[in-house]
Amino acid sequence: MLPDGSTQLADDDRPEVMIRKLRARLSRREEKVKEWNDLYEGERPLKYASPEFAEQTGGLFEDFSDNWCKTVPDTLRERLSVVAFHGEDGTPDKEAGRAWRRNGADVEVGLAILDALVVARSHGLVWNTRGESDITFIPAGQAIVDYVPGTRGVRRAGLRVWSDGSHEFATLFVRASAAGRAMAYRRQRALNGGEWVARTVGVPTSEPTDLINPTGLVPLVEIANRARLHGSPQSEIAAVAPLQDAVNTLWAHLFTAADFAALPQRVVLGMDKPTKDLVDPETGDIIGEEDVPLGQYSRDRLLWLSKAGAAIGQFAAADLDAYLKVISQAVRHIAAQTRTPPQYLLGEMANIAADALEAAESGLVAKAKDRQLHFGADLREIMRLEALVSGDPARAQSLAMGRTVWRDAQFRSEAQYADVLTKYKAIGVPDEALWRMIPDVDPEQIDEWVRLRDTQAQAAAQAAAQAFSSFGPKDAEDGGEEDEAEAA
Repeated sequence: MLPDGSTQLADDDRPEVMIRKLRARLSRREEKVKEWNDLYEGERPLKYASPEFAEQTGGLFEDFSDNWCKTVPDTLRERLSVVAFHGEDGTPDKEAGRAWRRNGADVEVGLAILDALVVARSHGLVWNTRGESDITFIPAGQAIVDYVPGTRGVRRAGLRVWSDGSHEFATLFVRASAAGRAMAYRRQRALNGGEWVARTVGVPTSEPTDLINPTGLVPLVEIANRARLHGSPQSEIAAVAPLQDAVNTLWAHLFTAADFAALPQRVVLGMDKPTKDLVDPETGDIIGEEDVPLGQYSRDRLLWLSKAGAAIGQFAAADLDAYLKVISQAVRHIAAQTRTPPQYLLGEMANIAADALEAAESGLVAKAKDRQLHFGADLREIMRLEALVSGDPARAQSLAMGRTVWRDAQFRSEAQYADVLTKYKAIGVPDEALWRMIPDVDPEQIDEWVRLRDTQAQAAAQAAAQAFSSFGPKDAEDGGEEDEAEAA
């Protein structure tokens, strides 16, 4: 950040100034990122507990959290699995699929999507390493993208930062009309930071400070959750946090009540507190008295009432159901606001018909399909960059007009899929299109099925040809022999 507090980039900013501005903007996000991460991990202090309650219980509930902030994004993440990338003609891009798996992106993308759901954003970086495209997913706290003013998707600059404990490193990516640049810098890690200075990268051979970016584009892509036309992306647990705080506090009160008042409390009425005499062991004289520990009567389950008029009274046990009802209602609010099926949060799923279960999950399925649309555009852009980095602009253009293929967001049984596909087959949908609808079937497996089907059809055709050949016209020689036999 500059002395005037500005973090808005200017086209004529020096690289060091760009890094300082973007790093300052990234620092302002860190507090919120930490808050969302702590909520997801269940590290949340009791927020609505009174000072008196906190003083009484001390740190008893510091490690406790009935953590719905983890369940809500995890439930949505389960419905977001990438299957393939299709080009403009609607067929799978096999080169994109190979690059996707070669970089382990089929696994890492799940972590990137989960980060985006929890802390509102994550990032994907595409680069060329040793002649092959390299796809890396980066958490929100280590990267930031700046957009051309007046646009929402045209990237002007990107910054990636990391630290080795003693130094902070930064790589700046800038957009250019012909060829972009990637500039590497570092600074001494200190309380107030330090000046960014150019660095060389690579061991043992150092690369130049300016790394050539042949695509001319910023290779850093922001994977944003719930982005709006105006405003920043949002975390999926933003609406859960207040209710999560309430639920944790209610559980703490319930546990405390269960400890002190869950059982009926008996009292003695009309009698002095029990005491016993203190006797001098040498003289045998009574020299005083001391209270009898009341815990002794609890252990011995016996109390001798020696005073006339003494009686036993009882306080009723605390009604813990009152706490449970409020907690259950708070959890239902979480389910309604996040469109999470009740069975995920309340465990209420007994003798539910398939249609009723599908209706209960309709909100979650609709939300998952919406995320597939937006996350799919970001992932498609990453694969477009991968094609450009690989030197294949035609494939990049096809991917830009293609789509990201996801696993069906609606969980169905195998019998349901078989029934649906059979009905599609009856109206003439081709086999390859039907196979793509089956969950967890990748393009390579479909290619193998096509090969096996064609091989089987070819073998059947050959067998049929051999069978019908015996009914065809006879050779002239064979026919002559038969005529001679008939004449004889």
